Amino acid sequence: QVQLVESGGGLVQAGGSLRLSCSASGRTLYDMGWFRPAPGKERAFVAAIIRSGANVDYTDSVKGRFTIFRDNTKNILYLQMDSLKPEDTAVYYCAASRSFGHRTLDYDYWGQGTQVTVSS
Repeated sequence: QVQLVESGGGLVQAGGSLRLSCSASGRTLYDMGWFRPAPGKERAFVAAIIRSGANVDYTDSVKGRFTIFRDNTKNILYLQMDSLKPEDTAVYYCAASRSFGHRTLDYDYWGQGTQVTVSS
């Protein structure tokens, strides 16, 4: 079992930055990802990182603006979000997976989400 708790969301102006955190407890040696709702999808892939941190992946719309990284000594996953746009407004969910992937089906455990609002 893994328990995930997100934090760091808030209100920011367009062009600003936020850093999301996801604290993991329990058995934590998992690949991890961030998701957010998208048109037609309850949760769409944003970014993922393998358990060692050596490999990452992003959806095209956030490449060059978002950075996913993790601190395995503290069991914390991060999402650094820069150059934020109003279309980034969403609830962001972290998730843990036994296999590195983009699909929600790949992920076994989910947090409750943290709201990010970007004003224009």
